[in-house]
Amino acid sequence: MHNYSKFFIAIIVAVSFFSFQKSEVKKVYSSKTTNTILADTLTWSLLGKIDYNKKADKVYGEVMFPVINPKLKAKQGKPIVISGFIIPIDNKSYALSKNVFAACFFCGKSGPETIMGIKFKGGAFPKLKTDQYVTLTGTFRYNDNDVEDWIYHIENAVITAGK
Repeated sequence: MHNYSKFFIAIIVAVSFFSFQKSEVKKVYSSKTTNTILADTLTWSLLGKIDYNKKADKVYGEVMFPVINPKLKAKQGKPIVISGFIIPIDNKSYALSKNVFAACFFCGKSGPETIMGIKFKGGAFPKLKTDQYVTLTGTFRYNDNDVEDWIYHIENAVITAGK
């Protein structure tokens, strides 16, 4: 009986050790194809590291403009992978949010850095549900001068997980 206890503890330790290994790319094998699932290359934590400066705006007077951090500036125009919740904006556009709709930017529970405008590749407009969790690949773009636009965007976006 004592040997079974040692064996059981050894199995638990081994499983625990291997389950906490960080992996950047996972391969999913099936009989027909091999799909690669990419880990997020842009995180909501990094997007949240933002400051604001007061500046004059012709229409709105004094406005808080975002000051983009250097790590995000380096990602401008580069391919990214990010996951989040779908928020419908109108019948022709969606945004990707760090939070579900009930706790999103519009409800006052988060800041504008927790949402990202989506422009799908080829002008596509897939049928998506509110709070659907997806992973997108696309090109990152930030906006630090137009108060009527999102701070962050993903352009040429393709859904890679969560369809």
